[in-house]
Amino acid sequence: MKILLTGVTGYIGKRLLPVLVDQGHQIVCSVRDERRFSPANSIRDKIEIIENDFTRSETLGNIPEDIEFAYYLIHSMSGATDFDALEKLSAVNFRDALAGTQVRQVIYLSGIVNSETLSKHLQSRKTVEDELKKGTYALTTLRAGIIIGSGSASFEIIRDLVEKLPVMIAPRWLNTRCQPIAIRDVIKILTLTLNNEATFHRSFDIAGKEILTYKEMLLEFAKVRGLKRYVGTVPVMTPQFSSYWLYFVTSTSYKLATALVDSMKVEVVARDQELVDLLGIEPLSYEEAIVKAFKKIEQNEIVSSWKDSTISGRLNYQISDFINVPTFGCFRDIRRRRIADLPACIERIWRIGGDNGWYFGDWLWRIRGFMDELTWGVGLRRGRTSVDRIQAGDTLDFWRVLYANKAEGRLLLFAEMKIPGEAWLEFRVDGNELVQTATFRPRGVGGRLYWAMVYPFHGYIFSGLLRKLTE
Repeated sequence: MKILLTGVTGYIGKRLLPVLVDQGHQIVCSVRDERRFSPANSIRDKIEIIENDFTRSETLGNIPEDIEFAYYLIHSMSGATDFDALEKLSAVNFRDALAGTQVRQVIYLSGIVNSETLSKHLQSRKTVEDELKKGTYALTTLRAGIIIGSGSASFEIIRDLVEKLPVMIAPRWLNTRCQPIAIRDVIKILTLTLNNEATFHRSFDIAGKEILTYKEMLLEFAKVRGLKRYVGTVPVMTPQFSSYWLYFVTSTSYKLATALVDSMKVEVVARDQELVDLLGIEPLSYEEAIVKAFKKIEQNEIVSSWKDSTISGRLNYQISDFINVPTFGCFRDIRRRRIADLPACIERIWRIGGDNGWYFGDWLWRIRGFMDELTWGVGLRRGRTSVDRIQAGDTLDFWRVLYANKAEGRLLLFAEMKIPGEAWLEFRVDGNELVQTATFRPRGVGGRLYWAMVYPFHGYIFSGLLRKLTE
C-alpha cells in the first residue's frame, strides 16, 4: 500500500516509519525541511521524500495522486499565541490537498478530549479532528492519553522530577487523573487500524490499563527506580508559577511547560477500551512501560525524542536557512590543530555534550547554560538523544545539529540559547588537522557588545576544547 506519512521527523513518526517499511508498504515521507530528516541507511532507498509545509497551500502540489492511505501526525505545542489557528489551517490544507488523490483512509493521532472543559491545546486537537472529518476519505481518529516511552516528553518530565527531587511540593494539578499508554502500544494501534474498515469514520480513545493521578505516576516511577520520594501538593499555585516550577526542575522548554500545565489541569481518561478489544491488544501496564523505556535507554536505543522538535528551542526555523554559515558582517574565531589519532578525534566529536560534557572548561559551559536558563532559554537541560549518534535536527545541549557527516568528519551546530544574534560552531577535519570555527552574526549594537564581552573567554575555552579533541 502507498502511504503518505506526515510528522515523520517527530517523536511518533520516527518510530512508525521503520515499522511501516518492514511491513512492506511504500512510504511517501512528507517533511517541512528535508535537511532535518535523516532516515536509517537500511530504509533510505525504500521511501520517497517530499517537502511540504501544510500552513502554506502552495507547497502541497507534489503530493502523489496515487496514495491510498495517510497518517496525520502534524502537531504543535508551540508557545505561539496563534498555534491553534495554525493547526486548523494545516488541517484544512491537508484535507484539501488530499481531495485530488486516491486516498481511502486518514489516520489521525489526537488527544483524549472527554472533559467538558478543555485546555487550549486539547481544544485545538478537537478542532483539527472536526476539519479532517470533512474530507472525502474515511477518517480514523485515535485519541491518546499520556504517552510513556523513552524520549517522550511525559516520560522525561516525570523522570526529571523523580530523579532530581527527593521531596516535592507540587501544584494541585498533580491530583488530576489520567490514563497513560506505552509508546509500543501506540505504534501497534497505528499500524493495526491501517486499512481496517471496522475503524473507518470512527474515533477511539486509546489508553493503558490503569487510571492514575499524576502524583501516583510519580510515586510509581520512583518505586520502579528504587527511590524513596515524598510528594505533597499545595492548593494555590498559579499556572504561571507552575510553569516556572516545571521549567526549572525539568528539561522542558518554558513554552512547552506552559502548554503542559494548561493541559494537566484537564482529566484525560478514556471512555472505554473498545479499540484494544477490537484489535486484540493487551496494553502494557504503566510499570511495564517504564521498565521497557529504561531498557531502551540502557541499550542506547532511543529512536526518537520530543527534544528533536524545533519547538524545544528558541526558534521554529528551517535548517536550510542556516546551514550555509555566513561570513559577511560576522565575527569568527578559527582555530586549527594537528590530529594525533583521527578515528579517536572523530569519536570524541561525535560524543560531545550531554552527559559526556565538553571535555574542557565544563564548569564554564554549565555557567553559560545556567545564565541562559535565567532568561527562559534552553540551557544545557536538553542534553542529547543518543550517547554516540548524531544526525541533523538533533539537539545537543543548547545547540541544534544542522549537519553531521561522520565519514566526512564534519559537524555543524547552530545556537539555540538566547543571544543578541546568531551563532554557529563547526568541527571539520581538513587533512591531518581539525578546524574549529565559531561564527557569530551580531544583531545591532547589543550583539557587538556581547561578542566583545565573551571573546576573551573563547581563547581559553575553545583552545582547550580543540586540544582535548585532537590529542
